[in-house]
Amino acid sequence: MSALPSNRTALMGLQRIELFQGLHAAVIEEIATHLSWRRVAAEEHVISREAADRDVYLVVGGLVRAAAFSTGGKQVTYREIGAGELFGELSAIDGRRRSADVIALQDSLLASMSPKTFRKLLSEHEVLSERMLRRLAASVREMTDRVFELSTLGVRNRVHAELLRLARQGTIAGNEARIEPAPRHGDIANRVSTYREQVTREISLLTAQGVIARAGHCLMVRDVELLERMVADVRRLP
Repeated sequence: MSALPSNRTALMGLQRIELFQGLHAAVIEEIATHLSWRRVAAEEHVISREAADRDVYLVVGGLVRAAAFSTGGKQVTYREIGAGELFGELSAIDGRRRSADVIALQDSLLASMSPKTFRKLLSEHEVLSERMLRRLAASVREMTDRVFELSTLGVRNRVHAELLRLARQGTIAGNEARIEPAPRHGDIANRVSTYREQVTREISLLTAQGVIARAGHCLMVRDVELLERMVADVRRLP
């Protein structure tokens, strides 16, 4: 296993965690004393739905994915979690079992804290509590949108909606968005509950229409406004 980070590297990484933005260096140093560090390799399981621990994990470097698997092996992808983000907070808050498996997509550096430490931080720092409330509210809104899409939209429209979601999470300049790295068709299929072949078909159609284009390891949305209209129009249908 690779060596764990030096104190300086660890503190620099923690300062980039979104939840801790703006905290005084001394506070972050104190938080660091309560953390456990772990390096995980790509494709390694970080936590499972049956795990007994209730720790909160900070992604200091790398990328992981939260997903669930049916007994038949079908994967449902919830989201990717990159450097600066966290996961596992639901179990730390309510004490219940994990709601998803988390798997590393890249070699990643993680730090974890106990539920007790996490809850103490929220109670002592109002700004952290406010950020966590906003994070939970955003998660509920996103899940509400996904349930609506799965319940009311066809496969084509669900693919469009997912591409728009990824575009908004990417880099937008004017009317173009860069999604980096380009999502795999199988991953999109797992997100919108369909098959990879159907996603490939819709991606090909959007490419032919000039809405999207592949650029190296990126996917470019050439006309974000058009994609927004395509999604909005179908959502307004009775």
